Amino acid sequence: MSSLTDAELVEGIRNTEEACFNELYARYFQRIYNFTVVRIRNRADAEEVVQETFAAVFRSAGAFRGESQLLTWIFGVARNTINNHLRRMRAESERLGAVDAESLQPAPSIGSCAPDEQLVLRRYVGVIQEQLASVSDWQVDVFRFRHEDNLSIREIAKRTGRTADAIRSSLYRVKRLLVDAIEAQRDSDKSGPDWSPA
Repeated sequence: MSSLTDAELVEGIRNTEEACFNELYARYFQRIYNFTVVRIRNRADAEEVVQETFAAVFRSAGAFRGESQLLTWIFGVARNTINNHLRRMRAESERLGAVDAESLQPAPSIGSCAPDEQLVLRRYVGVIQEQLASVSDWQVDVFRFRHEDNLSIREIAKRTGRTADAIRSSLYRVKRLLVDAIEAQRDSDKSGPDWSPA
């Protein structure tokens, strides 16, 4: 794969060839990460933004027309993703600053939700469990280490004995799988029958 040109990689990605995406990721991850971490100044956030960047590259590969170098285009996607992240962080900070002390009290537990809300939550949990059952055990462990234990990519790589690139690629794949499944469930919920009382 390393002998493929950028144009060939893009064509492979358009044809949803995972090996081409993995090669593109390995080829350009470090440069995009360095670019991102300088602007965000937080390694964990930078890793997340880089994941978002490559997800956007994967989704919009069809829009790449070859009028610039591929890396230049990816830097543009990264710049937009960074700007979106910084805007979200500013907005979140402003919202937190405007919250009164009463609003910071603990929220009711999930167990106190209305029955219809509990049903929806159980459906989403079922969708997530079903998707996690469809990937290998080590990928589930990687996802949990990152999102439950809040471990860095480096720490996860040490624990699992896999490369940092393999960890990043696995996180991207599992996140994409979960997001797609949850969005499909949400669409299904919206288009389903209306059970609300008249």
